[in-house]
Amino acid sequence: MRIQAAAGTLVMTAAALAPRGLLDRTPTVLAMRMLRADPQLQCDFVVASLEAGGEPQSLTLPDEAISPAWAGVAPPRAGWADAGEIDAATLANRAQWGIAAVAHQLPDSPGEDAVRAVRGSVWGQPDEDLLGLPLGVAFAAFTFGFVSGEERARVFTAGRWTRVSLARGHVLSRGPAVSGLTPVRPTGTA
Repeated sequence: MRIQAAAGTLVMTAAALAPRGLLDRTPTVLAMRMLRADPQLQCDFVVASLEAGGEPQSLTLPDEAISPAWAGVAPPRAGWADAGEIDAATLANRAQWGIAAVAHQLPDSPGEDAVRAVRGSVWGQPDEDLLGLPLGVAFAAFTFGFVSGEERARVFTAGRWTRVSLARGHVLSRGPAVSGLTPVRPTGTA
């Protein structure tokens, strides 16, 4: 979980899905919550876990920070354009379908590579019920507890990023890395 605090806002971000390596086509799907915090608190680090602290509304941090690749990928802070809405019930239904699909496709006693491959194939697929977003967006919204009641999630885009915003948090998705040759650009003057 990445923890960032500045100017009275605490932002907690966790990776629901993240590619491993250059050829992994799994999309980056992040869950994000923002809370008010002490205006003097300033930090930016990533930890493997958090534990409840001794006082209400406090956390105990581990002694060491980690540096996963997904934490170096930052979504834009501005420039988001409205792209539609998705019913929270649709997010919940598609997440439950995906959870069942992953369970059905996994063999008995799978290794980590098999689990990653199945999860990537299921959660990375674009889903028409989700406006073409990867199914992993629904997984993140559901498993991080963002889906509640009859809410309509608002969808925004900025470049390759998409944000699904609910009252309890946001899911950010960045499509898989573009591979192959890029178009030839002219250089110099003719």
